[in-house]
Amino acid sequence: LSLVPVLRGYWGNKVGLPHTVPSKVTGKSGSVRMRLIPAPRGTGLVASRASKRVLQYAGVEDVYTATRGATSTMGNFIKATFEAIKNTYSYNCPAFWEQPDLLAKKMPQQEFTDWLRD
Repeated sequence: LSLVPVLRGYWGNKVGLPHTVPSKVTGKSGSVRMRLIPAPRGTGLVASRASKRVLQYAGVEDVYTATRGATSTMGNFIKATFEAIKNTYSYNCPAFWEQPDLLAKKMPQQEFTDWLRD
């Protein structure tokens, strides 16, 4: 397995360390679709034995899972779990947004006065 970053988040309020996935994420491999759903603190990993092991390696403590497809194919099942974990970084959440310094920027009229004068 290659190393991928795992984004963890909270369920409810932001008390303590992140313990679950930040939002609902889905991974797909073959016909298997794995959906990871955030869970409250103390829930644990509500998953099958194979996907529970992958989620433990990723450092996720509390999560619900939902699967569809032929989950008896263990290779695709584990790959779908890995894809779902990898997809935690695939969306742009507000924590990653650039915060512009509004006081450092000039007003548009002041910024382009030299250009408008010519």
